[in-house]
Amino acid sequence: ESYFMDGCLFSAVDIIRTIRDPEKPNTLEELEVVTESCVEVHEIGEDEYLVVIRFTPTVPHCSLATLIGLCLRIKLQRCLPFRHKLEIYISEGTHSTEEDINKQINDKERVAAAMENPNLREIVEQCVTEPD
Repeated sequence: ESYFMDGCLFSAVDIIRTIRDPEKPNTLEELEVVTESCVEVHEIGEDEYLVVIRFTPTVPHCSLATLIGLCLRIKLQRCLPFRHKLEIYISEGTHSTEEDINKQINDKERVAAAMENPNLREIVEQCVTEPD
């Protein structure tokens, strides 16, 4: 059951819909990697929400799935206008190494380490920057 209180769901969807694909000129929404139905928001405390994202890579062996998960996490952490916990997963059965990727993109230390890599950080910034 999702809660639509204070427009939390809509703000989460609006934040991720403009993230660009690392290799293509399209947004994740245009490629149907993310859709409105892939976002769940649950109230877990007073003014605190759990945001769950399930994204679908374009191909089952997509080498960029981890990077896309990282982009989703960074952009939501920066932009969500409320206190939140964030869980990001690959839609079940849509990627050959989904378990490994799910572990990586939900591990704070691994996310922090990835963002310390200047090349990776630059790609993430390009993907999450709002188009003019």
